[in-house]
Amino acid sequence: MPEHHSKLYWAINDSLIMVWRTLLPITRNLEMLLLGLILPVNILLLFVYVFGGAIDTGNTTYINYVVPGIIILAAGYGAARTAENVSLDMAVGLIDRFRSLPILSASVLTGHVVTSIVRNLLSTTLVIAVALLIGFRPSADPLAWLAALGILLLYILAVSWLGVVIGLAAKSVEAAGAFSFFVLFTPYISSAFVPTETMPKVLHSIAENQPYTHVIEVMRALITGGPASSHGWLALVWTGGITVVSYIVAVHLFKRKAAR
Repeated sequence: MPEHHSKLYWAINDSLIMVWRTLLPITRNLEMLLLGLILPVNILLLFVYVFGGAIDTGNTTYINYVVPGIIILAAGYGAARTAENVSLDMAVGLIDRFRSLPILSASVLTGHVVTSIVRNLLSTTLVIAVALLIGFRPSADPLAWLAALGILLLYILAVSWLGVVIGLAAKSVEAAGAFSFFVLFTPYISSAFVPTETMPKVLHSIAENQPYTHVIEVMRALITGGPASSHGWLALVWTGGITVVSYIVAVHLFKRKAAR
């Protein structure tokens, strides 16, 4: 086998092993699994049945308006928990153990990111299923759903790799865990739950120009119809940029900490 093929084989093999290692605790930690699945559904029901009747979204029913925002909020919260998982690995000394093994260093981080994708696709599927049961009526064709899935995966990748950076840089597991609450509440100042034009001037400016609004508006346009305007390329720039920069920083931090 050529040398470059051999390196690729071992890189993939190492990554798959680390993915399996990080997937196993999900089935054992029932409390965290249920939290990741139930919290998004509770937020969906809260906004649809408690706040929905008081919010005017024009010609669109509120449930059709809010579901794309809930999807992004749920995926972001779940992906941000990667920070806590990585920090825990650092705290219990697993990184030192992996350092002594002949494995690709980045595969340890890749395992956390892939697990984040799997976990968040499960929660997204549950949110959409419940939304359909309570009146959500998307107009997307298969191609639009595929494009929406692509945007969602890019977003999860971006937040997950940023979570890896936070987890490696945090001084404690508790500090790393705070990142998930930051990601959970940031979408409230966006177009996730209410049209941005209803916000005060300062908040409107922030909401219109932050990454969440661009990603949410693209999801909304793909799933329920309507123009995405400039939100499409801006969402790609934001998610792609955060992913690339976070990956580079994460690998650098991991190598530096492992060398200590």
